Amino acid sequence: MAFGWLMVLQSVPWSDVIANAPKLADGAKKLWNAVARKPALPVQQNQPAQPAVAPDSSPALAALEARAAALETAVSDLHGQMFASSELIQALAEQNAQLVKRIEANRVRMLWLTAATVVLALAVIAAWLR
Repeated sequence: MAFGWLMVLQSVPWSDVIANAPKLADGAKKLWNAVARKPALPVQQNQPAQPAVAPDSSPALAALEARAAALETAVSDLHGQMFASSELIQALAEQNAQLVKRIEANRVRMLWLTAATVVLALAVIAAWLR
């Protein structure tokens, strides 16, 4: 089981992930700022099922007005979904940036520990040979 995960982790191009993490975070922030600046269309909750039209207007006009009202509601719903999606993308990008920072810190720590282990091993060998 662990062998499968090891193969997956080894196949990930970590250098590319680490190099592109700041770009991903900046892109998510730009998306968030672009979406947050756009005002949401107000949803009319008390809107009747059929829009009010003049009694002498044609049924085609009434159908077009009903369709326009339905489209406005759909656009408003889509804007809300886009806003929620951009919030999620921003949060994931921030988490990714934090993860990359921690991975880099662990990599540096491992280098120091490796160097300390090599120095300690050389000292033990030198003491043993005396």
